[in-house]
Amino acid sequence: MHKNKGKKQHLLALLLGQEKMQSVTIPLFAIVLSLLFGAVIILLQGKNPLFAYMNLLQGSGILPKETYPGYKNILTDFCSFLNAWTPMIFASLSVAVALRAGLFNIGVAGQMLTAGFIASVFIGYSPLPAFLAKPLVVLVGILVGMALGAFIGVLKHRFNINEVVSTIMVNYIAQYVIAFFINTYFVNPTSRQSRPVSPASRLTLMDTPFGALKIDIPLAIVLAVVVALLIQFVLDKTCFGFEIKSVGFSKKASRYAGIPVGKNLVLTMALSGALAGMSGVSYYLGYFGSIQPRVLPGMGFDSIAVALLGNSNPIGILFFSFFITILSKGSTYMNSASGLESEIASVITGIILLFSACNAYIRYKVNKERAEAVREEAVQAEAVQAEAAQVEAVQEEKQEEDKRKEEKQKEDKRKEEVQQKEGREA
Repeated sequence: MHKNKGKKQHLLALLLGQEKMQSVTIPLFAIVLSLLFGAVIILLQGKNPLFAYMNLLQGSGILPKETYPGYKNILTDFCSFLNAWTPMIFASLSVAVALRAGLFNIGVAGQMLTAGFIASVFIGYSPLPAFLAKPLVVLVGILVGMALGAFIGVLKHRFNINEVVSTIMVNYIAQYVIAFFINTYFVNPTSRQSRPVSPASRLTLMDTPFGALKIDIPLAIVLAVVVALLIQFVLDKTCFGFEIKSVGFSKKASRYAGIPVGKNLVLTMALSGALAGMSGVSYYLGYFGSIQPRVLPGMGFDSIAVALLGNSNPIGILFFSFFITILSKGSTYMNSASGLESEIASVITGIILLFSACNAYIRYKVNKERAEAVREEAVQAEAVQAEAAQVEAVQEEKQEEDKRKEEKQKEDKRKEEVQQKEGREA
């Protein structure tokens, strides 16, 4: 029994790869486990998990649906998916940058909401033409998010207020203060949401004619990918990126090395907030055109799972944010096609977040099992060598014994010959 368990653990360590590959294999392992748990939940409801997961892909425009309404096809669905994917990339990068410095920006949702609201009020409701409004929307989002992030960084640096507490408080403040202003000054009496922003200020070209189709073209998707590559370069190739990672590893060691810890904490949170602000404007003035009062965007919390899955690596975030967006975007179609509640996708995302949080433990267990396997192999090799040495010693002893017997026989024969010779002479 113990041997079988050991073999399974060694097999798991082998499947999850070498230590250099574990940043990829362990998150993939977490996703597979989460999908298996989701499949069990779907089976308990009497549904086929394969069809349910296929519906998720169909709802995201990756697989074709059976039927489409007018002006729609798989291309329009995929463009809508890209529109939802864009703010997820920015939000996940925001969490990842903070994590690199040892900070946990759980207030991405509040920063998104604040940036989206202020950009809507000052730019979205203005008569500015598109060539001015769209860049200003991005600029306002960056500045508002940066200001909020820097404020949280200052609280951390000057007063040692835990960033988790301060960001949660900012979430609540933003949620209810902005809801008050929307309901008082900017409410749409029909939808009970904020008034829609002007088409000129939106970062998505809505219902753009393309042949017989009407496509939503997300303008910020290219910017999101470029920003991800830029963040990767900053973190890996610049002095600022090195200082961020150094502070994240050890504040005491960084301070001893002369790195300004407080300055880097504030700058990191400012950068994280700027990315959250870009996520907010691409969400509220791109994917949506209005704001629902008293509701924080769930994307701000889903981005935590993406950042953990991607190990705070911008390139990994591009891939894992794509997967998480499939779950959130395709859940509506899964609900209508399979009859499953769309919250199933949120359950799977939550399970992914749970397993992602266990990445360090999984890595520890895998490396421990690998070390034990190496140790066992070394012990076995030593045992084989000892056995071979013992066999060799036995053989040498036997050879020595045979040699002594042969010499004794020769000596006896020589004595016998001497005696015979003496007898003949006598």
